[in-house]
Amino acid sequence: PRLRERKDQLAGTMSGGEQQMLAMGRALMSRPKVLLLDEPSMGLSPIMVDKIFEVVKDVSARGVTVLLVEQNASRALGIANRGYVMESGNVTMNGDAKELLNDPRVRAAYLGE
Repeated sequence: PRLRERKDQLAGTMSGGEQQMLAMGRALMSRPKVLLLDEPSMGLSPIMVDKIFEVVKDVSARGVTVLLVEQNASRALGIANRGYVMESGNVTMNGDAKELLNDPRVRAAYLGE
């Protein structure tokens, strides 16, 4: 709905969150089987981060496989089925996202606990 209000506006003049939504919408128009998102929440306001993660969750629920690369580990693992933890380009942990979210090593290293 937000983009509908901006249909006559140039993409480069939209807010960061609106540009992310536009990019996701353009990608989804091709009805992909897999959608790769690289840091979709970077630089966005907390409200727009919430909206982006709602959209990602909805896209996944519609049967599109989503590969999400995200530094906000808590939010990403909160909506994911599987998770992979990378350090210096190497996968150091992987498994069920909820288990990783509750793993004390992940919590200490990535969630500040």
